[in-house]
Amino acid sequence: MKIGLDKAADRLRESGSLFLEMFQHGSLSVELYKPDKVDRQQPHSRDEIYVVARGSGRFFHDGAWMDFTAGDVLFVPAGNEHYFQDFTDDFTTWVFFYGPEGGETSTDSKD
Repeated sequence: MKIGLDKAADRLRESGSLFLEMFQHGSLSVELYKPDKVDRQQPHSRDEIYVVARGSGRFFHDGAWMDFTAGDVLFVPAGNEHYFQDFTDDFTTWVFFYGPEGGETSTDSKD
């Protein structure tokens, strides 16, 4: 299975949506997300990982801001407030939702 960024971006653009599911298997859902000027997302019910495909900007999570750029990986536990801001026009990110509603718990987290 392979998902190419350019082809996925074309599908997203054709859909007219800001995000589009590209793959699903078990609890895993892979989406491509490209907000338009303002990121209006709300906390999600499952854990998620962002892999920034294009662009750069600032990311708010856990009460703090951090800069991001293409290639960065960002983790957000289920239910946590988060959003992107001051991002470039080409900003596009893969989003991986996984696990149960409410998120996973772990006693051996590696930060």
